[in-house]
Formats: sequence, structure tokens, C-alpha cells
Amino acid sequence: MKVLVVGGGAREHVIAETAAKFGGEIYVALANRNPGLLRLARETLATKDTAVEHIAKWAAERGIELAIIGPESALAAGIVDALNAGGIPAVGPTRAAARLETDKEFMRGLLDRYRVPGQLAYRVCDSPEAVQTFLTEFGRDCAIKPVGLTGGKGVAVMGDQFHGIDAAVEYARKCIDTSLGGAAKVVIEERAVGQEFTLQAFAAGATLRPMPTAQDHPHADEGDVGAITGGMGSYSQADGLLPFMSRDDYDTALAGMEGAVQAMASEGAPYHGFLYGQFVLTADGPRIVEFNARFGDPEAMNVLPLLETDFLSVCHGIADGRLGEVEFARQASVCKYVVPEGYGTAPRADCTLAVDDEALTATGARAYYAAVNLADDGTITTTTSRSAGVVGFGDDLAAAEAQCEAGLKAVSGRGLFVRHDIATPASLAKRVRHMESLRG
Repeated sequence: MKVLVVGGGAREHVIAETAAKFGGEIYVALANRNPGLLRLARETLATKDTAVEHIAKWAAERGIELAIIGPESALAAGIVDALNAGGIPAVGPTRAAARLETDKEFMRGLLDRYRVPGQLAYRVCDSPEAVQTFLTEFGRDCAIKPVGLTGGKGVAVMGDQFHGIDAAVEYARKCIDTSLGGAAKVVIEERAVGQEFTLQAFAAGATLRPMPTAQDHPHADEGDVGAITGGMGSYSQADGLLPFMSRDDYDTALAGMEGAVQAMASEGAPYHGFLYGQFVLTADGPRIVEFNARFGDPEAMNVLPLLETDFLSVCHGIADGRLGEVEFARQASVCKYVVPEGYGTAPRADCTLAVDDEALTATGARAYYAAVNLADDGTITTTTSRSAGVVGFGDDLAAAEAQCEAGLKAVSGRGLFVRHDIATPASLAKRVRHMESLRG
């Protein structure tokens, strides 16, 4: 089967690897020369993922039988609509259904209209004055988000990125100011206190097939401090839960996701694709932070290698609305990202990366290339974004973390940084203590 993967990051690398594992002949549309994707692909198209008509035409010319969309930017540009119009089944929501991620005002309104559990208190504001008024009346800590896409890095939280109402209003002003590339509106949400986690699912209309939960680490530096990034790494337990959560917590979060996709179907925009739910587990249960209309990055690297059901059959089930049961191996996984020094604030742009494939294979860990470029001489150069995710697996988190660390020893280069504290016993214990203190 000819399978097109759209996107050039680590998320797309693991998607392509999984599709190839189940017999897919891989074609890739990507803007960078990702060495992992280049190895897997029979043919590539060098283009931006938002060039949807160009990609659709290229796919039709090559007889693509299934397209799998990685990045949210392509979904927002309507790539699924363009591919479907050309008769190519595509795994991803239409532009209308992708609003669940691309328009935060729409998402919050949807949860209100259909009384989806897990909603946060919020207000949409289109001026700094409105922000000032609301925050003065609200009297609680909040998070401020532009209504549109921000690549996971546009959120600012009171107490972390800013302190006090004046600083909040100034941040909102920058987000709203369209002359500075702003989104004209911001969503202000109550700050939910607890542990964030991710629950992803395969979605076909109102049918969801959930995956193991994962916990991302967005802060740039060890100890959960520093700038908010696209994600420095993540982990998942063998039982599909996390050390600080119960099965009831999982089921409650899943009910929120089910409510959201049922609401989309009622709105006339049924959701077909990968659905990423970001939650905060509070003393009162899970609360919905946001939905993303695609796999998480790095969380895709935690779960897709554990998929035991034929991935291509799952994808066809998503596209045609006949999604069967899905099984995952009962293993823990730990992902740690290799990034340029300064990533999150002032990242270096002159770094190099090298992976000793033989040494990596000997450890059992895997590496997935992200925003890097393969030169003609075989040199891998980084950009100012993330470079490669290294993933370890095991019967428990200790074994998976040890394998991940062993795999990282096969990675070398100039000017690189890793958060080594991800999924260590001290880090996990800190999260458990936090939830225990919140729940009394």
C-alpha cells in the first residue's frame, strides 16, 4: 500500500516507521531533509506542509492509497479536504473539524454548549482593556492563550511566565496586536492546579479508541523550570496510567474526549483522525486544558512503537468510520529529546548531531529525528528547534528510563542539551507527592 506521510519531524518519523512496519510503502512530503524519513521513503516531495494543493496533486500522480497527516498547520490549511476531494483517504480532521485545536474560542464554546465534563472557567477578550476588567473581577490566577495555533509555545501562566495583572495585560496586548502578528483575541482560563497529562485516541466520528496516557515535560530545564517549550520528553507506564493517577481519573478524562467528539458530530463536523487531549489532574479530577487535532510530539513516540494492531487497518478505519478494537503492548516508555543549547529562549543554530546506529540498536532504544537536515556529505545539522527524540522501553519505568539513557550515549554532536531528569525516581516521586498533597 502506498502511504503518504505529511510532515518532517520526529512525530512524522515514528508515524512513517509504524506504517512501514505494517507493510506501507512510504512517501513523504516535508520541508527539511529528515534523515530518518529519507531512509524510510521511496520518494519525497520537498515542500511546506501547508502547500496543500501541491501535495494533493503530487499524491494523486503517485497513486497514493492512504495519507497520514502529522502537523496541525497542514490540517488548518485544509489538507484533508484537498486530499479527499482527489479521492485519497486521509487520516486527519477536515479544516472544519480541526477547529477543535485551531480555534480555542470555538473549543471552549463547544464544551459549554454540550456541557462536556472537565471545562475550565474562561473568558474570550479582544482588547487589553477587556483583559484588565476581567482579571480584576476574576481574582484568581489564570493562563492566557492566543485563540489560534502557537505550536505549543504561546501559553503564558500567571505565577510562571508573568506575575500580576499588569504583566498579564501586557502579554495579552502583544497577543492581540495584529500588527505584531497577533491573533486579535485571547482566551483567558483559570489556572488549574495539579499534574498535567496527555490522553491520545484514534477517532472515527463518535468512536474513540484510547491509547496509554503520557506526561510531557514542557519546561526547558531540569527541575521543571525555565521556558515553556514544545516538549523536552515524556513517559508512559506499562498499565497505560501514570504514577499519580487512577483508572477512574483515566475514565473521566476519556469521557471528556468522548463528549468533545460527540459534540463535533452534532455540529456537523465529525472528527476523524488522531485526537490529543491535554488535561490537568486536580484535586477534583481531570480538567481539559486543550485538544490537539493530531498526535502529540513527543507523546507519539511513547505510544506508537507499542501498537500491536495493524496501524494501516486502524488508519483506514479512521478514514471510513469503521474503527475496530486497538491493542497496545503492556510496556513502559521514556522519551528524552536532544535539543540545541538554549532551546526555549535563545537556541544555538550551529549544532551538529550524529547517531551511532549500531550502538543504538544494541541498547534496544530508538531515535526519531526532528527538525534537522541531512547534508550531502552525511552531516546532520540542527535548526533552532528540537533535534531528536530517544526512546527507551521496558517492563517498568525504571527499565525504560535506563534504556533511554543508554540510547542517549549513542548520540553525539556539538552544542546539544538533554533533560536527563525526565522519568527518574526523584522526578516521579515529586509528582506523586504533589497530587497527594492536593488530594489531602
